[in-house]
Amino acid sequence: MNIDTIKEKLKELLDEQRFVHSLGTMEYAVLLAQKFGEDVQKAMIAGLVHDCAKCLEKEELLNYAFKSGIVIDNIMINQPELLHGPAGSYLAKQLFEIYDSEILNAIAYHTTGRENMTKLEKIIYVADLIEPSRKFKSVEILRKKSFEDLDKAVIMAMDNTIKYVIEKGGLIHPSTIFARNQLILKESGEDN
Repeated sequence: MNIDTIKEKLKELLDEQRFVHSLGTMEYAVLLAQKFGEDVQKAMIAGLVHDCAKCLEKEELLNYAFKSGIVIDNIMINQPELLHGPAGSYLAKQLFEIYDSEILNAIAYHTTGRENMTKLEKIIYVADLIEPSRKFKSVEILRKKSFEDLDKAVIMAMDNTIKYVIEKGGLIHPSTIFARNQLILKESGEDN
């Protein structure tokens, strides 16, 4: 399926704001892929499709997330906004005929991250947070860091997310903590 066909289908699934966000994520995913030597086509597709399940109702999210084959835990069930990654991975196969496991994993883990993230997963995780429509306090610092050091940008993005979730009294997914810790240990040379 080509990019234009994917865009047309996405317009039916997403509200206008989320569609614009998806285009921005695609744009930054391509820029980061070019910068860090990742497959640009995979980054383009993953960036565009990453939020394809974002506008679904909780019941649909749960249903598709379970069908994705990814372990759905109590934290995801209690924080349904975390379900759109796994659900999106399932929909990417069903609606967009995307079967590349790297793209599907980048979609599935773009919200929580996970230990030993691939370069593509890191790119989509960061691109989602730095795309042009994002306006949070430290977004410019994160954008700059993203083009200097991808791992440090992921850590910074996770720090921002964790602080945000704590401030609103939400649950922090353990995958985010494990991913962050693993990246910090890698930076310090402690991760073997």
